[in-house]
Amino acid sequence: MTREEKSQVIEALTSQLTEENIIYLADISGLNALDTSNLRRACFKANIKLAVVKNTLLGKAMEKSDKDFGDLPSTLKGNTSIMLSETGNAPAKLIKEFRKKSDKPVLKGAFVEEAIYIGDDQLETLANIKSKEEMIGEIIGLLQSPAKNVVSALQSGGGKLSGILKTLSEK
Repeated sequence: MTREEKSQVIEALTSQLTEENIIYLADISGLNALDTSNLRRACFKANIKLAVVKNTLLGKAMEKSDKDFGDLPSTLKGNTSIMLSETGNAPAKLIKEFRKKSDKPVLKGAFVEEAIYIGDDQLETLANIKSKEEMIGEIIGLLQSPAKNVVSALQSGGGKLSGILKTLSEK
């Protein structure tokens, strides 16, 4: 690869890192061709971009990016694949599901909405992160709950009151 090609790859990676807020680094080495194809297919279905990258080029792109990746560049050893997503927990769930059949991919680290997770032991934590849409749904549900309780109490209370009045008038 020539210097010009490397600089183009670094620029492309830098723009991707700047645009995306959910970045996972994983090791998919050791997967056979069929498993790799299945992983790529699963990523495509889950709207996750998967690419195998050179560590040095990714490291330089992280340096050029305006984001603070903290200790994440220290995980750039061995084979590295980058997973880009719009949903914070989607890559973690995909990795977790894929590992039911195989011991790979191994999570190296993740950058999720400015939070940094390092190590494969963080996979469970990342899988349990709620997406923005799930959080909004929960908040709306919590806000609607008291109003629903008041309305149902008024409706049932009115029915009870009219029933008592009707019973009293009949006597």
